[in-house]
Amino acid sequence: MTLHTDRHFEDELQSLQELLLRMGGLVERQIAHAIESLVERDSELAREVIARDREVNRLDILIDEECLKVIALHQPAAGDLRFVTTALKVNTDLERIGDMAVNICERALELNDEPMLKPYIDVPNMAKEAQQMVRTSLDALVRRDTALARRVIEQDDVVDGYAHQLYRELLSFMVEEPKTISRATRILLVSKYLERIADHATNIAEMVVFMVDGKMIRHAASLPRGGAELA
Repeated sequence: MTLHTDRHFEDELQSLQELLLRMGGLVERQIAHAIESLVERDSELAREVIARDREVNRLDILIDEECLKVIALHQPAAGDLRFVTTALKVNTDLERIGDMAVNICERALELNDEPMLKPYIDVPNMAKEAQQMVRTSLDALVRRDTALARRVIEQDDVVDGYAHQLYRELLSFMVEEPKTISRATRILLVSKYLERIADHATNIAEMVVFMVDGKMIRHAASLPRGGAELA
């Protein structure tokens, strides 16, 4: 962020960044506990994660309000405006990551009441990658590090690889034994939620590139080489 003669403005931008990191830390824990509730068959933990989503939603509203207040009171320009607009979009992605953790817990509650289909191996590995992507994307935001952000974007392929592997394995279960379809479908949904978490982390990383370089790299394949730059 730009250095300011207005100390109050600088403090507000710093406070906004700290709120984003607090939100990020909370949703990271939500992911970890959601997967733990599934792997350990801990339905009480799943219910705790679902209940804690109220705090995620509270922070979501607070961050949006702070962003709008900064825009209204200070009318930021250039890099500061990009930071505030990035904060708005990052906040939305973090809130949706929180929703995905809740969805995982809802599937865990259903699966925990049935016999285990198979040991969970790919799911926790996939969750670990997705959680790391969230953490690294926020590190890139704090450091204004576009190289780190681009590594997050590349890491999305690892999560997709786990998802494809899990899909093939679960499909074979369903074909060989139709009675497993219900359980296998729920595990596939968990995989899809983890894919979405990785996608949201990728969105955050892309916004870091925009914030630092003024370059939009979303849908880069359909844009001129190098993405869309701001004048």
